[in-house]
Amino acid sequence: MITNTQALIMVLIMAAITYFVRMLPFLLFPGNKKTPAYILYLGKVLPYAIIAMLVVYCLKGVSVTTAPFGLPELISTVAIVLVHCWKRNTLLSIGGGTLLYMLLVQLVFV
Repeated sequence: MITNTQALIMVLIMAAITYFVRMLPFLLFPGNKKTPAYILYLGKVLPYAIIAMLVVYCLKGVSVTTAPFGLPELISTVAIVLVHCWKRNTLLSIGGGTLLYMLLVQLVFV
């Protein structure tokens, strides 16, 4: 069991590290200085790479040889793509797909 003092110290250290990490880009790339081309490139490419990595991570454990044969995942993934093509809202498509998946695995594919 940790004491109140230890807990306070841990919270203060975490807050300081979080503040430093949030402040670091402003220190490295001040507003009066041109941002390097590779940083601009990473800003364009990384979001798509991260989403692709998350999709692979989420679908890596799906078994197509046992029931329900990956149907909840497939239905939810198609729904996410369709909602995103329709509304172009990442939060809506991911949130809606997650909600649909949870409903499918809790109520339909039990």
